Amino acid sequence: MVSVPFNIACGRCRNCKEQQTGICLNVNDARPGSAYGYVDMGGWIGGQAEYVMVPYADFNLLKFPDKAQALEKIRDLTLLSDILPTGYHGAVTAGVKPGMIVYVAGAGPVGLACAASCHLLGAAIVIVGDMIPERLEQAKRFGCEIIDLRKDATLAEQIEDVVGIPEVDCTVDCVGFEAKGHGHDSVTEQPATVLNAAMEITRAGGGIGIPGLYVTGDPGGVDDNAKMGNLSIRIGLGWAKSHHFHTGQCPVMNYNRDLMQAILYDKIKIADAVNVKVISLDDGPNGYKDFDQGAAKKYVIDPHGMILT
Repeated sequence: MVSVPFNIACGRCRNCKEQQTGICLNVNDARPGSAYGYVDMGGWIGGQAEYVMVPYADFNLLKFPDKAQALEKIRDLTLLSDILPTGYHGAVTAGVKPGMIVYVAGAGPVGLACAASCHLLGAAIVIVGDMIPERLEQAKRFGCEIIDLRKDATLAEQIEDVVGIPEVDCTVDCVGFEAKGHGHDSVTEQPATVLNAAMEITRAGGGIGIPGLYVTGDPGGVDDNAKMGNLSIRIGLGWAKSHHFHTGQCPVMNYNRDLMQAILYDKIKIADAVNVKVISLDDGPNGYKDFDQGAAKKYVIDPHGMILT
């Protein structure tokens, strides 16, 4: 029994040998990095199927040490393929350390996984912002402070209400290019909202991790710039505050073995944090519809009924 990273890596190029498996040089003719079943990611067939071909399997697969032990925690271990390493990567690259105050933008599955990862890394306070009440309630269940971005109070003001000052040590953007405005603008798409807000609330010298997806082109963008992947970012503020930024696809293999151990030895209960719901492959389309409406769940597909039966 094994875990398969969402990104595909050859294990032979310079980047793979440096554990930068999210930007492998040999698996995508268009640019570095690839993933199963995703646009602009090398043309590999998707992974939500009865069977999946795993390229470079000798390098990519993470073998669980004991099958019976793995099945007991399979809801948690399944998340090693994607959202747990991605959320953890966001926290690590933002610079989360023991005692820090962290703001996580977005309470979807990656945002919740990031918040749980911040706790694993020793953060003193983890604040999660979102516009969907059910997702915010899910974040509260495992000890996060929450911010409802539908309110007209600014993000900085709401953070001050929580910690006494209008700033945090670091921020993680788990939203990406489909972000909406805050407060009265919360119904309109504003792709740069999270990044600009992150620079405003992150202390001078702090870090901003950006595992949230940004794309080189968005045909459905709100304007001509957004359609080209160009965002209006106040980079001067980030420069003036000496922020460090880290973007890009998570190199899953840099983290998945350590996170597997954390799961197996009960250091993180990630399935509870993201509210895993196991469904059949046939129920996948309904799961997507539910998720598109903001469900506070992470759907895990069980194609062969291994844990549903």
